[in-house]
Amino acid sequence: MSDPTYPLFPVFAFLAFILTLVPLPWHLQAWNSATCFYMFWASIASLNEFVNSVVWAGNALNPTPIWCDISTRIMIGASVGIPAASLCINRRLYIIACVQTATITRPEKLRAVLIDSLICLLFPILVIALSYIVQGHRFNIFEDIGCFPAIYNTLLAYFLVYWWPLVLGLISAVYCILSIRSFLKRRVQFNQLLASKQSSLTIGRYFRLMALATTELLLTVPISTYAIYLNATAQPVGPWRSWADTHFAFARVDQIPDLIWRMDHDIVVAQELGRWLSPVCGLIFFAYFGFASEARRHYRLAFWAVARHFGLQPAASKRPLAGSSFGSFDSSAKSPSGCPLPPYVPRTPTLVGADYHKNGEEPVSPNVSNISPTDSAFSNDYSIAYIDIEMTYGARIPSFVSLEVDGSVSSEPPSPVIHHDGDHAGRI
Repeated sequence: MSDPTYPLFPVFAFLAFILTLVPLPWHLQAWNSATCFYMFWASIASLNEFVNSVVWAGNALNPTPIWCDISTRIMIGASVGIPAASLCINRRLYIIACVQTATITRPEKLRAVLIDSLICLLFPILVIALSYIVQGHRFNIFEDIGCFPAIYNTLLAYFLVYWWPLVLGLISAVYCILSIRSFLKRRVQFNQLLASKQSSLTIGRYFRLMALATTELLLTVPISTYAIYLNATAQPVGPWRSWADTHFAFARVDQIPDLIWRMDHDIVVAQELGRWLSPVCGLIFFAYFGFASEARRHYRLAFWAVARHFGLQPAASKRPLAGSSFGSFDSSAKSPSGCPLPPYVPRTPTLVGADYHKNGEEPVSPNVSNISPTDSAFSNDYSIAYIDIEMTYGARIPSFVSLEVDGSVSSEPPSPVIHHDGDHAGRI
């Protein structure tokens, strides 16, 4: 085995292929088409590199020429598709940062998916087709690397194939800068948009997308620039003479042993850098989205879905009452009238004035106002009466009903009245 690190790369490539697809279901549900295209290109490129690194480990034979025809097209498509998906992500983040309304209609979503599909899918296919113009022969096979495109190093190849990742990265950089600038200027409206129910994008997901696009941007521009430099300096740039000259003896397959191509440092850097990029992009994506709260929730659901087949059940956890320091409420607690008591939720009561004399005399007909709690805080349709007293110094003190942990009831005089749908009434 000529590669001393084998099987390090195949393991990482296969992990990237699997892990990149893990967040796919909830991104499809949220209509994040650009993110889905990013996952598609990163995962399929990682799978392609995995197959090549395993099949051609320690050999430069040509057992499957059809696979190499497909594999070389995947390489060219992924080299454009991943930067294109990053461009669409930055474009969407910029639109969200500049939007004036939180309402996104279905036609607008469909139009966004269509635009992302044209940029992330149709454009890479177009570049794959254009690459045939400068394809000198069928393909190359590098030992330990596998199939590799055979692009004739002519000036036309730089405009048809090589420069697109750099162009897409620079456009993404413009959108990224504009997104940050617009976000800083309109932060309040931005938070309101993401908090609205019409938006399928949460604040956490927005910043993870921005971090992903920025990281990919920082990798794309310098690496694409360096790749163009290597192609221009590693071997002389030949002239474009004609279609027939470029495609002469097109069926030829160059098979390069490890001892030959590893003698050239520039080729080693280009080959190793090129094949590690796709798994790295996939693992970076999983690092941003594979440990988010929504991902952990899906992991738990998947785990218990499998565990139930083995007789395991999730432990029922008693959650403390929201906003209360009394712990969980015992729903079996009863009022003197036999009706179950509602849980106590601290809230600011609506104060209703009561007619009391300020000279310490006995109160005269205090006013009682029934305040209906919201349905989300109370399990039954109860009304709790609040009585506020205006003392001699003008302060208003509301009287609350409080429930202890064991379900017992305590209150400050005067006692509130609990009504249950107008049929039962009892004094606590």
